Order: sequence, then structure tokens, then C-alpha cells
Amino acid sequence: MKNSRVSLSILVASLLACSFTLSPIAQAESGVTDTKIVLGQSAAFTGPAAQLGIQLHAGAKAYFDQVNSRGGVFGRKIEIIKLDDKYEADLAASNTKTLIETEDVFALFGYVGTPTSNAALPLFTKAKVPFFAPFTGAQALREPFNRQIFNIRASYFDETEHLVDRLVNTGMKNISVFYQNDAYGKAGLAGVARALKKLNVPMLDTATVERNSTDVNKAVEKLIAKRPDVIIQISAYTSCAAFIKEMRQAGYNGQFYNVSFVGSQALANTLGKDGPGIVISQVVPFPWKGSFPIVTEYTKVMNKAGISDLNFSSLEGFIAAKVFVEGLKRAGHGLTRSGLISSLESINPSNFDVGGFDVNFSSANHNGSKFVDMTVITKDAKFHN
Repeated sequence: MKNSRVSLSILVASLLACSFTLSPIAQAESGVTDTKIVLGQSAAFTGPAAQLGIQLHAGAKAYFDQVNSRGGVFGRKIEIIKLDDKYEADLAASNTKTLIETEDVFALFGYVGTPTSNAALPLFTKAKVPFFAPFTGAQALREPFNRQIFNIRASYFDETEHLVDRLVNTGMKNISVFYQNDAYGKAGLAGVARALKKLNVPMLDTATVERNSTDVNKAVEKLIAKRPDVIIQISAYTSCAAFIKEMRQAGYNGQFYNVSFVGSQALANTLGKDGPGIVISQVVPFPWKGSFPIVTEYTKVMNKAGISDLNFSSLEGFIAAKVFVEGLKRAGHGLTRSGLISSLESINPSNFDVGGFDVNFSSANHNGSKFVDMTVITKDAKFHN
């Protein structure tokens, strides 16, 4: 009996020793501790596209801060490490490498732009890091399907089809495109061409501008000669504003239409007196009316955070943060990247109301919304829809 007790003691001691030996090997998920969840964001925070990153981040952080003030998600508070890529692809790639390998973030959130997101794509795909709510509608982040990517906003194909349908249905068929000479501009151009082809309407002409440049002289010379009824712009707010102002000075009296990435409030502010009448498609609801419950919630949280500058970009960041937090909640205490992805895939309008803004994910589709609305700049850099 005594020997049996000794043997049992030895066995228990051996098991305990094994458990202590194995425990350091059982590593926690990257970017997750008992007290925090760390996200990474590379976006333009300085340079000609800075307002896009600043506004998107402000909306997301306001929502995350509210969640944190209530104890976080299962006791974990959400932090965002933000790095400035100036809307340049090489910096975005470098920042992504830093966020994944050095900062060891749990997920990437709220990147701004097509060329920057494309530069990050092979890095986060290889590392199997979730890439949530990029501020771009490019098809490259939708096709082929990538399990790491979740898009909140509608695609550029959705936006441009909406724009073109509206124009052609109102009798404007002489349509030209002014686009940024990079992946973003070409994605938007492809969307316009695709929509026009569906309606058997030829594109009148195109002109380009380089990314982060306001040198639009050649583009103005090229398109002013064609006198299109309307010019669809696929660029950021600084170059679009420069182009509009120079076209007006050259005597052009046609219309300008823009996709949402332009940065609506920043464009209106930059244009000043030249802004009224400029049309912009939007992929989130109107931020200054409480017709959507999400807008009422957004307004309340932003005001509580001391932020009075409401705009489409910060609302998009706010919505993205709300959906991301729902994914975290569904993933439970034992948070993993794979668990988050599976949890996000369970979100749809039947089981989660994003304040009237439908988000619909599944295991086969990570493109959450097809919402597109139209707005027009009015006087004093305001909008109506």
C-alpha cells in the first residue's frame, strides 16, 4: 500500500512537472492579453490625403473609447497603433510589416486607399492577420475571396454603377473620367467603363493625375476641349479640388460627380465657393440627420467625445468599429484570429442591427454592404441628399 502511495505521488508530481513544462509553449494569440486587444492601422495622417485617415480614425476611436469606458470586451480594452503612410504604397507595406512582426497586433483595421491596401495584402494574407474595413471599394480586395479581408463599404463597381445609371437616366450621356493614375483610379475607371457598357453608352474621354499631386494642367487641357456634360472624378480631394477650380476658370460649366473615397467634407472645405453643386456618392448614411439610428448613436458618442466635426468618413469608421466589436463579443473569452473571422461571418441583418445600416457577412462573402446614396455640396461647405 505504501508503495502504491509512493507511485501515485510520483505520478502526480510528474504530471504537474509536465504541465509546468508545457505551459510556456502554449502562447496567447498575438495582440491579445487579459487586459487589452491591440489593432494596427496604417493610413494617411499627413500629406494631401491626411483628412481621410484622420477622420476615419476619429470615428473608430470614439466608438472604441466608449466600449473601453464600459470595461472593454470581456475585460479587454481596445487599442489602436496608428502609423502614417502618407497614402504611399511603399510606406504602407513597411508599416504593415512593423505592425505584424514588431508590434504583434491582433488585427489590421481601417487602412485608407487602394494602393496602400494592395501593398499590405500579401503580408497580412501570409501572416493570416484579419484585415478589417479598409477605406476602399477596389475589386482586388473583393475578388478573389480572401478569408482575412472584411469590407464594410460598398464597392467602386456599386458606386460607379449608381452614378452612371443616374446620369444616363437624366439624359447626360457625354461622360468623361478624371482619374488618379494608380490602382485606385484605375479601379474606379473600370467601374465607370463597366457601367457605361451595360447601358451601351461610349465613354467620351479620360484624363489622369498622379497620386498626391495637384498638377492637373494637362488633364484640364485635354477635357476642356471635349466639353463633356459631366466629369466623373476618381481621385482624392486635393487633386479633385484643383481640377474643378481650373476647369471652372477655363470656362467649363458642366457637372462634376465623385465617388466617396474623395473625402467629402475635405473636398467641400478645400473647394470653398467652388463647392456648391458638386455631387458625391456615399457608402454610409447622411451624418447630419437622425433618420438612421446609427447616425443618432454616432452623433451622441462623438459629441460626448468632444468632437463636433461630423462627416461621412468618421461615420464610416464608427460603423466599422461597432461591427468589429460585435465580432469580438461573439468570439468569446478565448479570442483568436480564426475565432474572430468565424464570428464576423455569423453577422447579418437578422441577428445584428447596425442602427438601420445593413451588414451581411457569411463564410462565402465578406463584402458587408451595397449601400450607396447621393449627396450634393451646398453653400458653406454643407451637404444635402
